[in-house]
Amino acid sequence: MPDYTFESRLHALGARIIAGVDEVGRGPLAGPVTAAAVILRPCQVPSGLRDSKKLTAARRTELSAQITDCAHVGIGEASVAEIDDINILQATFLAMRRAIAALPVAPDALLIDGKLIPPGLPCTAQAVVKGDDRSASIAAASIVAKNWRDLGMLALAQQHPFYGWDTNMGYGTAAHMLGLKRHGVTTHHRRSFKPIHNILLQEKYPQPEIK
Repeated sequence: MPDYTFESRLHALGARIIAGVDEVGRGPLAGPVTAAAVILRPCQVPSGLRDSKKLTAARRTELSAQITDCAHVGIGEASVAEIDDINILQATFLAMRRAIAALPVAPDALLIDGKLIPPGLPCTAQAVVKGDDRSASIAAASIVAKNWRDLGMLALAQQHPFYGWDTNMGYGTAAHMLGLKRHGVTTHHRRSFKPIHNILLQEKYPQPEIK
């Protein structure tokens, strides 16, 4: 289970305000990529924090509310247009920078989930592999980011009910692919992703029927 060890080490080195940063939504075929930055108070860390993917939707919602009540939170997104323009990795970095900038107080150290540190950060940063399972701050960011993005995809599902976004959150499930086959590509689909690109290519250059 994640704990406050990474944060305590940074405090011992002189850091005062530490934010955990994580993202969600790199793999889906539709919707934005979302990041969250969370600054926890050492004396007020919610119990039950862990990788958001290992929690039920109800528990994520509950914990997200607790985190928002007791911590500083910033959320950032990169749109589908930005993903298609600069690629998903750079869009993820952009969402992370926006989440950090959205914090109500400026951190002086960051814990970033994964192997890579985004360029252009405002302070020192440490990458933590599988950080959402190891750092309380990163786990909190993971929960907030997923809860936020899921709510956004539920709203989009009301506008576009044929793709199963209320359950698959934009990932390429069988229901999503069937929706694409029957109803085509929406403005919320990532055109640079291969399955969507191939569908658009087939629409532009249809194959002749073999008789």
